[in-house]
Amino acid sequence: MAGITIARPAPNEHVAYFARYVDLVPKGDVLDLLGRQVDETAALVGGLSDRDGDFRYAEGKWSIKEVLGHVTDTERIFVYRALCFARGESTGLPGFDENEYAARSNAGTRSLKDHVAELRTVRAATLSFFSGLGEKDLLRRGTANQREYTVRAIAFIIAGHERHHTGILAERYLPGLKRR
Repeated sequence: MAGITIARPAPNEHVAYFARYVDLVPKGDVLDLLGRQVDETAALVGGLSDRDGDFRYAEGKWSIKEVLGHVTDTERIFVYRALCFARGESTGLPGFDENEYAARSNAGTRSLKDHVAELRTVRAATLSFFSGLGEKDLLRRGTANQREYTVRAIAFIIAGHERHHTGILAERYLPGLKRR
């Protein structure tokens, strides 16, 4: 992405819980990572069947399709938050229950190919949005779920959140598929 480099956020630009995601983002251009990452995620699940997409590595865990839907839903929500904060929204935004969203997502009725296509579409919008921001926009703060974030922290949270979940897919789901 041309024109902007988003500096790594300081620890006070997000709640401590999200440091686990920010810490997963390597040094370098986060927008470049976001651009590559969607291809890496697509490649990770690209050889799987739709039946494989319904696999859960343990009782009560999301299916692979639900994981992809969760990554996409979360990205949408966090980009909306970034948009609100960048535009100076002073009203606190609500949180969301990721388990309720997953339960109501109809993820199992869709193909893995559809999930990947949706993630690509959302990611293209994410990249377009963040690429159009200026330095002042990136440093603006806002509140969601009674917690404060900067806009730039959200870009790192999105990237780290996907890395977190693709790591779980690679470490827990794919080996489980091979054993069944």
